[in-house]
Amino acid sequence: MRKSVMLCCLLVLPTLDAQNHLTGTATQRYFNVVRRNLETSADVMPAEKYSFRLTDGQMTFAEWLIHATQRNYSDCAVLKSEPVLAAEKQAAKLKEKAEVSKALKDSFAYCAEALQSLTDQKAISSDPVSYAFLHLVVHNNEIYGNIVGYLRVSGIVPPSTASRAAQKSTKKN
Repeated sequence: MRKSVMLCCLLVLPTLDAQNHLTGTATQRYFNVVRRNLETSADVMPAEKYSFRLTDGQMTFAEWLIHATQRNYSDCAVLKSEPVLAAEKQAAKLKEKAEVSKALKDSFAYCAEALQSLTDQKAISSDPVSYAFLHLVVHNNEIYGNIVGYLRVSGIVPPSTASRAAQKSTKKN
């Protein structure tokens, strides 16, 4: 009997520990990384390049960041079961580096707060919640993929590349 109880405990403990494996992994591995990459990109791009377009018809660098900001507010309002904040609509009016960068960072802070209370069960509780959760990570990575070209053409090493180079340098020393 004692062995059966111990065996059950050994089987149940990892399950309890992994109850939020999906949301925890997505937050740590994907959300936090893309958040850092986009926020750092906003910081390193010179203010005069915020109106830069790679080609006619593409969004400006600022418009990409504003788009991320708006979607962050929309998606994370769903995760928090709240109406979309007014900041989502106000973001469309922003133009200058300081205000665009601050709005982006504020939207990521709002999302980080939403993710703190998100469990795996809630993440799969409905189609809109699941979509918002996945969209938050996937969409921001798509945006980062687009703005990497803006950074490189401007002579700036993208944050993800700079981070890997720094890690290699640290390992050599």
